[in-house]
Amino acid sequence: MTDPISDMLTRIRNGLAVGKTEVAVPYSNLKERMAKILVQEGYLDAVEEVTSPYRSLMLRLKYQEGQPAIRHLARVSKPGNRLYVNKDQLPKVLSGLGVAIISTSQGVMTNKEARQKKLGGEVICELY
Repeated sequence: MTDPISDMLTRIRNGLAVGKTEVAVPYSNLKERMAKILVQEGYLDAVEEVTSPYRSLMLRLKYQEGQPAIRHLARVSKPGNRLYVNKDQLPKVLSGLGVAIISTSQGVMTNKEARQKKLGGEVICELY
């Protein structure tokens, strides 16, 4: 697998498309932090680390009135085309209603947190 982050986002999109309640994703620290941000922002219900039979993350998907809480989920920075922005170029997703996940020198955070801390970094994905 060349891009594990895209794999995680695709598993979430596919799970939402077919109405699953949970999706399993292979574990990494970056994926765990991204999942916790999605829970914090209200796009996922919960994230849980599972160790059997191999270390993975179990993501509990969230629905509102039968519709997925995530309407759009896209990878911005790809392995072949990284997108780095400075603090003045941080994206506003859906006029501030959506969220972009940014990898900064102080960790992975939302575009809103990065703007408050005046940090730039790599734009991993955006969703609303």
